[in-house]
Amino acid sequence: MRIRLLAVGQKMPGWVEAGYQEYSKRLPADFQLELVELPPGYRGKGADPARAMRAEGDAMLAALGKNEQVIALDVQGKHWSTENLASHAENWRMQGRNVSLLVGGPDGLDPRCLQVADQKWSLSALTLPHPLVRVLLAEQLYRAWTLLQGHPYHK
Repeated sequence: MRIRLLAVGQKMPGWVEAGYQEYSKRLPADFQLELVELPPGYRGKGADPARAMRAEGDAMLAALGKNEQVIALDVQGKHWSTENLASHAENWRMQGRNVSLLVGGPDGLDPRCLQVADQKWSLSALTLPHPLVRVLLAEQLYRAWTLLQGHPYHK
């Protein structure tokens, strides 16, 4: 199974790159995490945020593979514990489908991305900076994988 993190934003700070890489490199080939960075829509002076979000949505929808399980990271999504994530990951693996996790830009995900999502997941009731979400997702996927392997990493 391949898990792709489709995330709006490029040129992340070094700490984001290091944190993401630390956990993604620990995952085995059959639970691979791949980061796909998508360009943010233009948000300069006088720009229309809806137009920027639509451009981000166009890029995200174009990046989706066929027959992928699509999980939208959204504030209105369900809250999952680490154990829930491990259970979902095991189900994804058993279905034999690749997974795409969608992380929007500063204004969130384009509504079209939410519509194509098979599931909506909220990481927290807190507002998290999008660069931190990359690190958090990589760490939690690693933690879920260790649970599936019987390791006590969750303690």
